[in-house]
Amino acid sequence: MRAFRTAVEAGDFVALGELLAEDVVLRSPVAFKPYEGRPIVAAILRGVGRVFAGFRYVRELADFDGHGGALLFETSVDGTSLNGIDLIRTNDAGLISGFTVMVRPLSAATAVAAAMGAQFSQIQAEAIAGLHSTTPSRE
Repeated sequence: MRAFRTAVEAGDFVALGELLAEDVVLRSPVAFKPYEGRPIVAAILRGVGRVFAGFRYVRELADFDGHGGALLFETSVDGTSLNGIDLIRTNDAGLISGFTVMVRPLSAATAVAAAMGAQFSQIQAEAIAGLHSTTPSRE
């Protein structure tokens, strides 16, 4: 989880993508259906990096079984302040296998949905390009 936090705080989306398992599942605060697979999840995280302003983690909670934890954050989207939490689950190889994001208040979730919706054609293009990438897997 430390490597994930470091990559996010540095804006290093190449390193961030390398921390994702091939079969990673992202549960978004604004989409009912989870997103599955490294290419789409990495592209969504890059999109989040483009729409969140002043992002910072404010607290870290470790998981008791050593396979993940929670990172609490503060940021804003289009001038709307929000609080959120990243719930991270790792596999035996130490790669992120599950990622759930929750945000509050409702006005912030609405702002996230609108901002990410505007990013989605670019996210889809990046995910398709990621499917054809020759980047080696760390698994």
